[in-house]
Amino acid sequence: MVYRRAGIDLPAFEVVAPDDIPLPYRALLVHDSDMTLTLERHFGGRVVLRPLSTFSLGGSYFRRVLLVQEYAGQPVEMGAIRMELDAFDAPLRRQILDNEIPLGSILRDRRFEYASRVKAFLQLMPNPEMMGVFWMREPRVLYGRRTEIVRRGRKIGDIVEVLPLVIR
Repeated sequence: MVYRRAGIDLPAFEVVAPDDIPLPYRALLVHDSDMTLTLERHFGGRVVLRPLSTFSLGGSYFRRVLLVQEYAGQPVEMGAIRMELDAFDAPLRRQILDNEIPLGSILRDRRFEYASRVKAFLQLMPNPEMMGVFWMREPRVLYGRRTEIVRRGRKIGDIVEVLPLVIR
């Protein structure tokens, strides 16, 4: 829905098995840990949020974002997120709506208890927007994952995360 609302075509994708994802993508995607922390460890520093588009519908908040290395501005992930805002207290909700800090960092720093459950691993060909934000000159296969955020047995969010070309 977040792509359609922004007027952007979804990239062509297919669901793949974790073993079909090459390294280093597999190490970055196949886990149940906080993706923001995983990216910070891999790239050696903080990542920051660059919102691409946001909107609210009913009790849900949707956003497309780019995570970039704080010190270099290099993109490390593109994400599409849907969150149920009533699952968060007012200060946490305000931080999410400010669109300044990656969701993983907010939840970790606030010690918000949740589980991130991977539902599918993805192989995709980037659309033109994705090629632009990932600084790609030609389309090449990228990898990502779709996860659910669950708190106390209730699904409170969905996330699709796509990694740019990863060399190291």
